[in-house]
Amino acid sequence: MNIGINMLLSGVEGYERLFDLDLQLLSDSVLTLIAVFALFLILSYNLFNPARKMLEDRKNRIQNDISTAQSDKEAALAMKEEYEGKLKDIDKEVDQILSDARQKALANEHKIIEEAREEAAGIIQRANAEAELEKKRVVDEVKQEMISIASLMAGKVVSANIDTTIQDSLIDETLKEIGDSTWLS
Repeated sequence: MNIGINMLLSGVEGYERLFDLDLQLLSDSVLTLIAVFALFLILSYNLFNPARKMLEDRKNRIQNDISTAQSDKEAALAMKEEYEGKLKDIDKEVDQILSDARQKALANEHKIIEEAREEAAGIIQRANAEAELEKKRVVDEVKQEMISIASLMAGKVVSANIDTTIQDSLIDETLKEIGDSTWLS
């Protein structure tokens, strides 16, 4: 078979070799191809597989980061909605608190006004009672004065030894001095 290949490679007699293909070149080419293929396998195992693994790990990490970011975004949106709801509730609570405060203020206002009215009524009642007491005191003083005047008159009557007409005129004169209005009130 070597002869057949040699003939093929050397060409037919009289023909020159086209590419100078001989057995050595062919065997070197095959060995080079085997070495390149072996080198490819070794490099693929030592370089490509770790690179693929690194790329796969990076892909998984990025996918995890994306899913984490999405879940964080969803959680943030849920928190945002919750806080917006709370803000709306806070506005309602503020309105309710203000309404309650206004109602309490009105109730306190009515209570204070009622207490002031009761106090004013008590002051008026005490003033009326004091006026009544003062009136009674004045009446008592007038009575005391009348008694003293009557005793003076009696002393004058006894000392002057006057008759009843003079006595009646003295009483009328005394009553006029005191005044009819004082006597009647």
